This record gives sequence, structure tokens and C-alpha cells, in this order.
Amino acid sequence: MTSPVVLIAEELSPATVEVLGPDVEVRHVDGADRAALLAAVVDADALLVRSATQVDAEVFAAAPNLKVVARAGVGLDNVDVPAATVAGAMVINAPTSNITSAAELAVALILASLRNLARADSSVKAGKWERKQLTGVELLGKTVGVVGFGRIGQLVAERLAPFGVTLLAYDPYVSHARAAELGARVVELDEIMRESDVITVHMPKTPETTGLLGAEQFAIAKPNLHVVNAARGGLIDEEALYTALTTGQIAGAALDVYSSEPPAKSETAAKLLELENITLTPHLGASTAEAQEKAGVAVARSVRLALAGELVPDAVNVAGGALDDLVRPGVALADRLGQLFTALAAEAPEVLEIVVRGEIATHDVTALKLSALRGMFRGTVTEQVSYVNAPVMAEERGISVKLETEEESERFRNVVALRGTLRDGSVVSVAGTLSGARQEHKLVEIGGHELEVPLSDHLLVIRYVDGPGMIGQYGARLGAAGVNIAGMQVSRAGTTQGSEALVVLDLDEAAPRELAEEIGREIGAHSVHAADLVY
Repeated sequence: MTSPVVLIAEELSPATVEVLGPDVEVRHVDGADRAALLAAVVDADALLVRSATQVDAEVFAAAPNLKVVARAGVGLDNVDVPAATVAGAMVINAPTSNITSAAELAVALILASLRNLARADSSVKAGKWERKQLTGVELLGKTVGVVGFGRIGQLVAERLAPFGVTLLAYDPYVSHARAAELGARVVELDEIMRESDVITVHMPKTPETTGLLGAEQFAIAKPNLHVVNAARGGLIDEEALYTALTTGQIAGAALDVYSSEPPAKSETAAKLLELENITLTPHLGASTAEAQEKAGVAVARSVRLALAGELVPDAVNVAGGALDDLVRPGVALADRLGQLFTALAAEAPEVLEIVVRGEIATHDVTALKLSALRGMFRGTVTEQVSYVNAPVMAEERGISVKLETEEESERFRNVVALRGTLRDGSVVSVAGTLSGARQEHKLVEIGGHELEVPLSDHLLVIRYVDGPGMIGQYGARLGAAGVNIAGMQVSRAGTTQGSEALVVLDLDEAAPRELAEEIGREIGAHSVHAADLVY
């Protein structure tokens, strides 16, 4: 029997190769040389890359034996995950490899900004001695706002606490109790902006968080505020930041990430290069020897598991090989239900119950719990979410997670349900099933309303008091915006008009958040939620 071929397309540490072991044939290629990559990948069973190699549909088409693509790092911008899924290739990364490095860089940038270190360095190297002009401020006694209190945000808080700071946290998906354990008080974004002397940002980049800190936020900030972003480019509106720094609205900033990289490529970001009161670094969050070593070793271990057909916790598109055939189709369903739950709840639950009913419940369904958690955290954290770090994220946010199985299912052969209790005691619940020979995803319940609609990519969920003409109103509004309704179902709590109705609209394209909010106002809806689901 021939050994599996592992193709390494970029420079990785010797420890990475060592972990792969003697049972594989290791080959090397320059992933930046497209022709060489396409020729070398033909016989590959596994492909290891970092950030320079583009792994797209063309690569998968050239690699009929490719079972796994491993990115030795956190992000997956250079790997086409949907194309990998279509090709039947597993995609893995190292989601926790750089969290310490990223947290330490954020702290370093805070200190650099407060003490004018970049300006001081340039000044001395230019033969100057500008001690008076470069007077800084101490961190002791200052209020630090951590915007995004996930794993990295919490590591930053832990490292800042010994400086004698007051910690504020903004994150809809973290419990107040967990924040309090780290000495932080959870507040709204406006309060962070008003009260903080330093703000460090650690949110994921989503449509909702893009431009999270903009002109409106800087207008209410203290004039001595320093802002740090070592998370994702675009979370801070760079035009608004430039204005705030040049008009004295805030005192300083430090950025490691930009809306366009390098920043000189963007007219807006390039303006920041002209300023003296900003410290800029070239996306160094994961650039430590330790982070690179951890990433390489982690993905090498996962590649070994994948090639052996074992469960791969760090897989981002499939749960791995060691799954019962009856359970495997439910993995994607649970993930999408987790995403829908987050869209409806808009915050992390205190308690999350995952209930699996029917024939499937007689098997090991742990993977469904992991997949539901992974879906719930998609788009709410800065890290890539996997089956191994999703439970850790839940624990860090003080979420109590329960998995229950029931062998009886009344309406459908198998059902996966999520039920979450929020901080105010309200409950959000969703349930789905797999339908037909093609195992299509169906949404069968939201908040006690029974349904049977496709769990499609783009949904709009509206609760309102039923009455004549309601469907026509929101249908016309969507039509005017060019958003097509592919299907819909209305579920009513009572039998007469005036009862609460819940409608799920299956849309051909995403409904912008602003449009959803406008529809809600126009029809006096109790709630409107747009959900865009991926897998």
C-alpha cells in the first residue's frame, strides 16, 4: 500500500513535518507558483498552506485525491471552503494558535500609543531629543473598554488588570457573570465610548460590526481617548478616525489591521499614514515564532486524523470521519440551526439546551451538539470557530450547555432542536429536520410556532399581529427593494385575526438589515430578524 502524499506549499516549521510522522510521503512545492502547484497537487492526499497559496476550485479540480486542506493559521481567506465542500475535501485550520500573540500585541499597541513610542523611536533615530514633546500618560487608573469580549478580548483583560485599570466590556454574547470574573463590567457601546480612556477592539468583521466605531461614536468620546484595533480591518471607520485624530476629538490610535492592506492601497487608509498621533503596524497579530509553531503542529495533528478517517475537531466544513452515517447529515443542519438561533436571539443565552429526537437519538450525537455551538458562534467571534473551540467559547461566556436525547419524535422521523434561555428570562427556540432522499434541511419550529419550510440561505422571520393586508405590505416592500420571495409560510398562534402570527420568508437574496427594520416599523411588528445562513 502506498503512503498518503502530503504536499507542503509554504515554509512550515520542522516540528510540523515531524508531527506528520513517517507514514506519509512529504513533498514540497512553492504555492505561489501556480503552474507548479497545479501539477504537484494531482497526487496529493493532503495540502498544507499558510496565507500565500490560493486554494480555489481550480486546485480542487486538479486534485482528485485531495482529502484535506490545512491552513497553518487562523484565517481561511485564501481557501475556498464551499469549493472544498463540493469536492469532498475537509478544511482545517488552527483556530487558537495565535490568540496569545494577538492579545499581547493589543497590549503592546495600547502602551505604544499612550507613550508615543513610535514617534519617539523615529525622533531619536533622526538625531532629535524631544522629551517634552513626547510626554505620554500612564495606564494606571485609566478606564479601558474592551469591545468584543471573546477569547482574545478576555486574554487582553487578564493582562491589563495588573496595570490597575477599570475594565468595561461590550459584547452581546458574553454573560455578565463571566465578565465579572475577569474584573470587567458589561455595558452598552455608547457607555464604553463615553467613559473609556482606552478602547481596544476584538470583534469579528460582519455587516453589523463593519464601521462599528465611527463618527457618531467618536463624537461622544473623551478627547484623551486612545483607540486600538488588532482584530479586523474595517471595524473602525477609517475616515471617521482620521477626522477624530485631526480635529482633537480623540488623542491617539494604534492599528495593526486595515480595511485595505497594505493601507497605502486605499485612499482613505493612506491618509492615516500622514498622522503623528497614530501607531501603525503591518498586521503582526499572529507573527510570532510561537504562534507559527503552534499553528503548524496543530494542523499536522489534524491532517493525521483526517487521513486516518478519524474525527477532526478543527474541521470547519465537515465534522470528520468517525461519525455514524445516520448522524452525519445532521451536522450541517445543527450548524444552520445554531446560526438561526443567534440571528433570532441577538445575544448569548444563559442556558442552551440541544435536544435530538427520533431514531437518530439512539446513536452518539455529540457531533450535533458541537455543530450547533459552532453555528451559534459563527459571525460573533474573531476566531475561526471549530468543533473543538466552540464548547470552550460557550464555557468562557458562562453558557450552560445541555444535550438531551429522546427516541420518540411525533411529527418527523428525526428532529434537532435548540432552546436558549436569555438573560432576561425569555426563551428562543428553533427546530429542524432532514427531509426526503436528498436530506434537505427543513425548519419545523420557531418559538412554539409549528412550520415546515426550507432552512435556506436567506430567511426573514417576522412576528406581528395578524390582520388583513399584512402579507401584501411586507411583500410589496420587499419587491420594491428588489428582494424576491422564493417561498413563505405563516403560522398563527390563534384561529382568528388579531392573533400573533409568525411568518418565515425564504428569500433569493439577503435582506439588508435596514430594510428589515423598515418593514418592522411599517407593519408594527413585534420583531423582525434577517438570517443569512452558510455552511
